Amino acid sequence: MFTKISKAAVTAAVATVASFALAAPAPASAASAPLGHVRTVVHFDLARGQTPENLALAPDGTAYVTFAKARQIAAVSRNGAVRILATLPAPADGGVHTPALGFPLTTGIVRAHDGTLYFLYATGTDDLTGVWRLRPGGRPQRIAALPAAGLPNGLALDAPSRTLYVTDSALGTIWRVPAGGGAATAWSTDPALAPAGFLGANGLKLHNGAVWATNLDKGTIVRIPIRADGRPGIARITATGLAGIDDFAFTGRGDQIIAALNTVNEVALVQHDGTHTTVLTAADGLQGPTSIALYGHTAYVPSAAYLTAKDPNLLLTHLRD
Repeated sequence: MFTKISKAAVTAAVATVASFALAAPAPASAASAPLGHVRTVVHFDLARGQTPENLALAPDGTAYVTFAKARQIAAVSRNGAVRILATLPAPADGGVHTPALGFPLTTGIVRAHDGTLYFLYATGTDDLTGVWRLRPGGRPQRIAALPAAGLPNGLALDAPSRTLYVTDSALGTIWRVPAGGGAATAWSTDPALAPAGFLGANGLKLHNGAVWATNLDKGTIVRIPIRADGRPGIARITATGLAGIDDFAFTGRGDQIIAALNTVNEVALVQHDGTHTTVLTAADGLQGPTSIALYGHTAYVPSAAYLTAKDPNLLLTHLRD
């Protein structure tokens, strides 16, 4: 997740990056092995705050999306039809104290097998910041509070243990929360998760007995094993040099990853040894990609247009064998 920043110094830096991105010619399409057949499924409405931050997929291919700036959860069909499921209450102060950003936003989302959606809301206030739940046909409710001084961002669900893991980009923490609701506990505060000026731990996935997280400021991917007693093992950085990395997905080929590089407007394929190549660029329709989800061999790539300020969208592309 990478959005407009409230602090003057960081805002100036973002403006410089954004100006460069808008002034520079679009690079040639990078869509090649392992990706192909890129198409834009839907163009979202930027004026209505439809900036897709994260998504979770249903068995029928429906994408459940968080619209960060609109404070909304939406369902997007495979043909691009958008249906708003919920709009979260605005904080009384307008969210001006939301860490690093200065506005309230919905971030990470996951879907349980029964259709229940879990998602994160950051507002800078004690009454709203935390983990929220939306059951099919129900209304959103907060099930766990998180610190107002934090910025909950990435979310993953360990279904067997009914445990949610949450990255906190401001506090450099991974939280554990019972899926049924309850108190959050700090699972890891390893230095590899800490921010370096703006946002630290960001995207989050569970894979092969470990928690994997990105660090936006440091351009890294971090792997933390889950020990038999549930405690974190030793953190290890598995990839570096991934400027502006947001969320990501495993391709199903071991530890191979496909990652959204928000600030440089690219999608990268990260190999087991940490090396990476660019596989999508602005020429393919990217407008600041925020996350990745896989449905069989189809990759869903939402772009929030935080820096380009035009055409937030959802792309589909085929992951070749």
